[in-house]
Amino acid sequence: MTREEAIKKIIFAMDVKEFSDVQYWAELLSQHVGMFKVGKQLYTACGPAAVRMIQKCGGEVFLDLKYHDIPNTVAMATLEAANLGVQLCDLHAMGGYEMMNKTMETLDKNFSGCTPRPKVLAITVLTSSNEETLRGIGIQLPVPEMVVKLAKLAKSAGVDGVVASPQEVDLIREACGKDFLVVTPGVRPSFASADDQKRIMTPAEAVKAGADYLVIGRPIAAAQSPVEAAQKIVDEIVAG
Repeated sequence: MTREEAIKKIIFAMDVKEFSDVQYWAELLSQHVGMFKVGKQLYTACGPAAVRMIQKCGGEVFLDLKYHDIPNTVAMATLEAANLGVQLCDLHAMGGYEMMNKTMETLDKNFSGCTPRPKVLAITVLTSSNEETLRGIGIQLPVPEMVVKLAKLAKSAGVDGVVASPQEVDLIREACGKDFLVVTPGVRPSFASADDQKRIMTPAEAVKAGADYLVIGRPIAAAQSPVEAAQKIVDEIVAG
């Protein structure tokens, strides 16, 4: 794998709340990561302006708002995300088949073949969760089995891929095929701590397992030199 290919796999989690921080990180890292993740905190604080600033700096965007509501509401929200020109957006697989399928039908209806729509991902089981977490909300299945169940449901609804722990990537590949996107948070390079993630792998391990994209935040943002940290992660992927 080339360094350029490795860079494209990295999604930097821009977990900030100030608009000035958006411009800072986008300008600093636009040549060193493949995409920027805009999550709930940043989007609530700054709205679409955050997305537009990243795009102005030459970056691509994963709008990570994890929609979960009645089918029509999620479909319309996802359509608005698509109209912002983001590359990736997501919804919760636990919202069910109808919610996911309605969303994909709405996007396909509003985007022609010459106008690309964003790829839509379904959240399976958050990487901060484990089997105890699932039992607490009444789900008795082991985490890997639940992840695969949700991934297969998302694929049947026409969703492009899933967000899942790197530990479940090979199971998802087996169940859903090589063309089904897998985006993995819970990735921690060898030089970083686990923080609040419970199901983790190194970047090289995650890519080797078959992950298409790696979401990485604190190991880059908290480093003394974020650019150097990003370059070290690329080194790990290429060497892996």
